[in-house]
Amino acid sequence: MPGTTIVVTNFYICPTNKKKVILVSSTINERDQMLFISTDEGTSFQRQPLSFTVETLLFHPKEEDKLLAYSKEGKLYVSTDLGRKWTLLQERVSKDRFFWSVAGVDVDPDLVHMEMQETSGGFLYVTCLIQNCSDKMVTAQFLGKIDQNSLSVQDSYIFVKVTTGNRTKHYVSYRRNDFVQMRFPKYALPKDVQIVSTDENQVFLAIQEWYQTDTYNLYQSDLQGVYYSIVLENVRSTRQPEENVLIDILEVRGIKGVFLANQKADGKVTTLITYNKGRDWDFLTPPATDMNGKLVNCKPPDCHLHLHLRWADNPYVSGTVHTKDSAPGLIMGAGNLGSQLVEYKEEMYITSDCGKSWRQVFEEEHHILYLDHGGVIVAIKDTSIPLKILKFSIDEGRTWNVHNFTSTSVFVDGLLSEPGDETLVMTVFGHISYRSDWELVKVDFRQSFPRQCTEADYDSWRLTDPQGERCIMGQERSYRKRKESAFCIKGKSFTSALTAKPCQCAERDFACDYGFERAPSLKAEGDRCFADFWFDPDSPPEDCHQGHRYESSTGYRKVVSNVCEGGVNKQQSSKQHICPLLPPKGLQLGIKGQMLAVAPGDDITFTVVQEQGDTTNTKYQVDLGDGVRAIYRNLTVTDEPIQHRYIKPGVYRVTVKAENAAGHDEATVYIQVNAPLQEVHLEVVPIAGRNQEVNLTAMVLPDATNLTIFYWWIGDNLQPILSLENSIIIKFPETGEVSVTVQASNGRSMVQDTKRVRVFEQFQVIPLSFSRNLDHFNPNIPEWREDVGKVVTKILSRITGVPQELLVTMVKPGLPTTADLYVLPAEAKPAKRSVLSNKQIPSIKQAFTENNVSFIVRGGLVVLVSLAEPHAGSGGGIASPGIWALMVFLIVCLISTGSFVLYKFKRKIPGRNVYAQMHNEKEQEMTSPVNHSEDTQNIIQGEEFIDDDLDSQTLGNAGGNHSGVVLSINSRELHSYLTS
Repeated sequence: MPGTTIVVTNFYICPTNKKKVILVSSTINERDQMLFISTDEGTSFQRQPLSFTVETLLFHPKEEDKLLAYSKEGKLYVSTDLGRKWTLLQERVSKDRFFWSVAGVDVDPDLVHMEMQETSGGFLYVTCLIQNCSDKMVTAQFLGKIDQNSLSVQDSYIFVKVTTGNRTKHYVSYRRNDFVQMRFPKYALPKDVQIVSTDENQVFLAIQEWYQTDTYNLYQSDLQGVYYSIVLENVRSTRQPEENVLIDILEVRGIKGVFLANQKADGKVTTLITYNKGRDWDFLTPPATDMNGKLVNCKPPDCHLHLHLRWADNPYVSGTVHTKDSAPGLIMGAGNLGSQLVEYKEEMYITSDCGKSWRQVFEEEHHILYLDHGGVIVAIKDTSIPLKILKFSIDEGRTWNVHNFTSTSVFVDGLLSEPGDETLVMTVFGHISYRSDWELVKVDFRQSFPRQCTEADYDSWRLTDPQGERCIMGQERSYRKRKESAFCIKGKSFTSALTAKPCQCAERDFACDYGFERAPSLKAEGDRCFADFWFDPDSPPEDCHQGHRYESSTGYRKVVSNVCEGGVNKQQSSKQHICPLLPPKGLQLGIKGQMLAVAPGDDITFTVVQEQGDTTNTKYQVDLGDGVRAIYRNLTVTDEPIQHRYIKPGVYRVTVKAENAAGHDEATVYIQVNAPLQEVHLEVVPIAGRNQEVNLTAMVLPDATNLTIFYWWIGDNLQPILSLENSIIIKFPETGEVSVTVQASNGRSMVQDTKRVRVFEQFQVIPLSFSRNLDHFNPNIPEWREDVGKVVTKILSRITGVPQELLVTMVKPGLPTTADLYVLPAEAKPAKRSVLSNKQIPSIKQAFTENNVSFIVRGGLVVLVSLAEPHAGSGGGIASPGIWALMVFLIVCLISTGSFVLYKFKRKIPGRNVYAQMHNEKEQEMTSPVNHSEDTQNIIQGEEFIDDDLDSQTLGNAGGNHSGVVLSINSRELHSYLTS
């Protein structure tokens, strides 16, 4: 191409044969693109024109001539002859979401995993063989659509995520088995999840939780990658262009289980190291002297060594920390001494005993390359100016030699070693100017060594942590190291590992199990794992089949890959249980495609999901709302679809009832045949009084910006209440359990939520407050409020002896965190008229007054539950509605007849007042409506329900912010007046 300037845009080196190099080049106007292919480490190149524009190349991990190429048009191509010929594999592929097969896991080496976009717009995880990857030959590996850019294939694991509404679920497949939802701590509520490591059959991942902005929490999994426990909080993160996130966590290669992490707390960033996969973390020990041998003023606990943990943008130069599998214990990194990491300080430090001791080697950052199993360390300054010298050390960085690798200074683009860990030959490649050709300079260190090493040339060193502990990951390990005085080549036959002796198991070999965590604030009680408040260690696992046995979690699980033997076994549980027949729970009825509003004649596929309970012995009754009914067995495990088609427009109530000998559950969905749907949360008190006003509020997420219509379905009524406001006030005329459903429709989207309200004649409400430290952990979501309410109810029942079924704690939305405690009658059946026990209320209030009700949240913080104010609580529903009706009726009559009658009325009840005042505080959702239909006999009979301790009764709608009327009258005086 005479007279045309060629620009190299990228280059790729085969990981299994570094002699094979591919340069991606284009003309200066980017109209034509070509490959330059070399099989001799860049000595000569063969030019190969391209018909597409390459954005990314991916070598096969085992077969060096096979390549995948991703084009700017989103198409994926394959080559089996090192890029000389290309075949279109598939269109509409997501960038960087295609993967070669994994040896030892995938059966066929020609298999390709990819994330592909459907013609309808959704994204799928599919696989195909490179020989035939047409649309008809791809195989969907995940049932349903996945989020864009969520597919990741790493070692034995495959990860995808699915977002519905405002909730994202993450799924994992271990060794190509079925996908399972990943279980994070219940209230982690991840905003983002980043995979850190999948080595040794365990997943390390970083989760940015709902309250974090520039930090992530580090979690580790069980063998299958399903259940996760926290190992380190607040790891620093940095957001890069194109939404890439860098997290300051680095796996140290060469010795398994060792990680470095930068933790950000109170505005300071400090570097920590773990030797047992996050079970324990320590600071880095500072060196005693600097690189010139002068003593440094840096003593723990106020001063430590801190390292930058950045990855290099260029894959052919080292990052700020360099480690290698063939050089165990050898770590070089850039950082500083002090109380925290300083961004502009990049002094170079080295350790040859895996972090137990460190030495300073340079005052500026350098790129590092290990040769001959770390026997030669090459360093080139990280700078933007051209260079002609490099430094190298043959004694683990204690002394350094300077070598001129070229007569003309070059801008260094990368460092490469020849294939094999034993090599002593490296290549420096770069360019003299930004428009010049590539310069490749070989450097051969073989002449520095006169002979091969013998066994007499080696010493041994034992792996220990900074505290001197030798049993690491369940074994004592020792390694070979070349003596400082031995100038010899380790060579191809060198092995670093010398001995490995198993240790007896101790407490340090066990990490916290799922649902448990360590609490630094409770160190005085020992290094224990505490159950989170939402987790019940005795509950049966989800896969517990009736008649089988299971063990309660002790709170501990052995660290994955730990090989200790005998000794302590903190994982062995003494509690054995038989799996009971579990009632169905968490039954969910939905439609494939998530649309509840459809057009007449559309094919609908209903999906049934049961979160908990037995499925093998459960019967499922399906009513499609238009006269079609069916009964299924094992509906949720056979994947048998429920397909239907509605012909006439209208609203159809579809129900599924799951029932077995242990109990039943029911799910309902309303199908609108004329338009589609999305999501809403219904706020309503769980307990209400008969004929009392109850506020129903629908919270739509995200907030609706256009006109939204709300449909309110009360009980079994097929005629909904329609409103343009997101709240209404209703009354329940009968006692019992009532289902309330709200649907919010906005354009072509619709969502729904259902709650059940228990309606009673009488009950008591006690306002509660929490210590302010709970507000920091309050994500303000319904599930969290429900779990906190359950734990308060459980603790209070245990302290007072009041049965749990008579107590309901409802945590209110918003901050500060507050709650209402509902105390139900002794016979807590809504249809019965029962009397509240006079002993229950004082004992309950005493439990709060004496600060006996508390629970523990993350970090071991104790949350105290107390009365919102002294003698707080309204006796909503305790008086018969007829009494209040007559009272209000009397007041109206008195006002209308004039001052004379009022004067007579006052003389009949000396010393007592019937008064009304405006009450602007936020009151409990307990109202006593006027009901003129009650007769006097009912009023007199209802006197027994009036508590003598009751001083006031609030009128108004729940949720507060409305004025109400407070009436105070003694029950006996009212009875005297009525009988007179």
